[in-house]
Amino acid sequence: MRADRLVSLVLLLRQRGRLTANTLARELEVSTRTVLRDIEVLSAAGVPVYAERGRHGGFALLPGFRTELTGLNHDETLALLTARSGRGEQVFGLRPALASAIRKVVDALPEGHLASASDAARRFLVDPESDLLSRRLVTEEVADTAMVEVRRAVLAGHKLRIHYAATDQAPQWRTVDPIGLVTVRERGYLLATRSGEDRTYRLSRVLAAEELPEAAQRPDRVDLDRIWRERSAQFLSDGDHITVLVRLSPERREELLDTTLAVRAEEPDADGRLRLEVTFQDLRHAEWALWQLGTDAEALAPQSLRTSLRDRAAAIAARYEEAP
Repeated sequence: MRADRLVSLVLLLRQRGRLTANTLARELEVSTRTVLRDIEVLSAAGVPVYAERGRHGGFALLPGFRTELTGLNHDETLALLTARSGRGEQVFGLRPALASAIRKVVDALPEGHLASASDAARRFLVDPESDLLSRRLVTEEVADTAMVEVRRAVLAGHKLRIHYAATDQAPQWRTVDPIGLVTVRERGYLLATRSGEDRTYRLSRVLAAEELPEAAQRPDRVDLDRIWRERSAQFLSDGDHITVLVRLSPERREELLDTTLAVRAEEPDADGRLRLEVTFQDLRHAEWALWQLGTDAEALAPQSLRTSLRDRAAAIAARYEEAP
């Protein structure tokens, strides 16, 4: 990871003084050319790296660089702290390298800057379900202008006005009190309240957004991990949701996951297929989703779903047995 390598390069120069490109390459286990490119990136970012030529030359940092780490802007620091928060280091296999590097970087930041960024980072939660499945970052399309307004309102603690397209409804403007942002299974969510009631909005359905000047009604400190668990549990316990055990061809996995509300377990089957325990909105939703996958998916349970799919297949087969 390049960010981790850049941090390590800076720490090597700060702790050991002047080092040659060859020495840096050996320590970082990269090529000399990569080191030279990284030096250029650091210089462009305002890190005071300079080169000394000659037999005993090399690269070094200007004295007092510790105070120069204020060159990290708020968003850069926030990104580092967000990567450290929650279970992010487990998702991306960044422990212990990135976690250790980040601790060293944030230790060098001015106290006021660190406190501000740390408070802001608590408003972001990266993939809290990573202990169940291997996940990727959010891939849904979210309008950049809307995302900027949403993030600003979340971080500033201001009310937010969103133009939201709920399922099977015409888009409407809503004013909410934003609490935080969560990414789960390649999807992004805004946790908020509206008129005192808990609300969870899918970011890809936010068509436009506007940060308002009024302060949001929300607690100063927040535990997004706990809030997400509570809301997820409440959501799955409401209504007629159905949990289904499915055998699935691996190449159709993402297609199935796009239609589910939650994934509780996943494991390989003996014949190379996957067994997944997934949750759908209701029986009708489950039947529709599995029907789209044809013979690449088989519902193993509950029996009511198997019966429904069998009857549907039998009805279609009977229709095509008739003469046109």
